[in-house]
Amino acid sequence: MKVAIVGVGLIGGSFALVLKDKGICTEVIGVDNSEKNRVRAMELGLIDRIMTLDEAVAEADLIVLATPVDSIPLLAVKVLNRVNERQVVIDMGSTKQELCEVIAQHPRRGRFVATHPMWGTEYSGPEAAVHESFAGRTVVLCDTEKSDPDALKMIEDIYTRIGMPIKYMSSEEQDMHTAYVSHISHITSFALALTVLEKEREEEHIFDLAGGGFESTVRLAKSSPNTWVPIFMQNKYNVLDVLREHIHQLQIFRRMLEKDDAEGLRQMMSKANRIRKIIK
Repeated sequence: MKVAIVGVGLIGGSFALVLKDKGICTEVIGVDNSEKNRVRAMELGLIDRIMTLDEAVAEADLIVLATPVDSIPLLAVKVLNRVNERQVVIDMGSTKQELCEVIAQHPRRGRFVATHPMWGTEYSGPEAAVHESFAGRTVVLCDTEKSDPDALKMIEDIYTRIGMPIKYMSSEEQDMHTAYVSHISHITSFALALTVLEKEREEEHIFDLAGGGFESTVRLAKSSPNTWVPIFMQNKYNVLDVLREHIHQLQIFRRMLEKDDAEGLRQMMSKANRIRKIIK
């Protein structure tokens, strides 16, 4: 099987590596707007050949869209315009509702499978690609009733061979739940980094004292704005909803501190400890 990866950065590059490692494909064709990314992906062995989008679609059995989410909907239409009844197209973006709405009436909609592998790091570009990146991490498949059975089975088989548990959701559910478990974490990390950078002007030793807790909490603030601004904008209403609740919880903590309410703080934190049952 020949696979075309459109966007050979962290996600696309890592997916290319795992497809090769598992013997799932015979060749990986790379497509990227950045010449630097194309050349580096070749140097690192992520891809076997570089092609234009039209050339890659003409040859590939599977086309993988791993570009920033704001570019995926129109890119998906462009690719679907060119595929035949045997080719399959997937995306790997973090948001799904807008994409699925854009392609809903396309005559080749059945050749598309909307996927979101729940894996990533704070790094970007071909250099960030790593082996064994997806194993054990959940992948969400969206609106699968709109995909052709053979296309869906191909993608299910690939993710199963990679070692990814599969969850099925509507595109609306996926965007809502991802806002809760991923997108708000990134906003919180960005905000914390900005808070500490602002205070660091006044307290020169803050970073000298930063421990593991700070490092783990602020790690996501290293993520690329080019990746995350489109995600926040596409999932704006779900992100705003969870952000309002997050701010509300912070305000409760603030009021308790202002009132020296140690018991209230203890109860709040004990309630938060219930997350242990979900994330171990």
